[in-house]
Amino acid sequence: QVQLVESGGGLVQAGGSLRLSCAASGSIVSFSSMGWYRQAPGKQRELVAAIIITGGSSNYADSVKGRFTISRDDAKNTVYLQMDSLKPEDTAVYYCNGRRRDDYWGQGTQVTVSS
Repeated sequence: QVQLVESGGGLVQAGGSLRLSCAASGSIVSFSSMGWYRQAPGKQRELVAAIIITGGSSNYADSVKGRFTISRDDAKNTVYLQMDSLKPEDTAVYYCNGRRRDDYWGQGTQVTVSS
């Protein structure tokens, strides 16, 4: 069974940075894509960033373009989300996703940005 474990969340002031990590229990190259989603209280889960494993292209939500960067380290079976210039509206639980035929999810990590 695939396991995805997120880490790196926390409390940061507006304008600050955090780096989230998602460690997979197996090789990430077995996924077709991996990504980060977030869910704020009372809102639906939304895609933040995703990376296509074959080819390496990535895409971002408009709200985070230019501020967030998704990357991967195949040797460590880990996907990262570098978050810069954080805003209070980035506050949410962030979830790692890995997609094969099915979707796999981590347990989530809380990111809180204070104003």
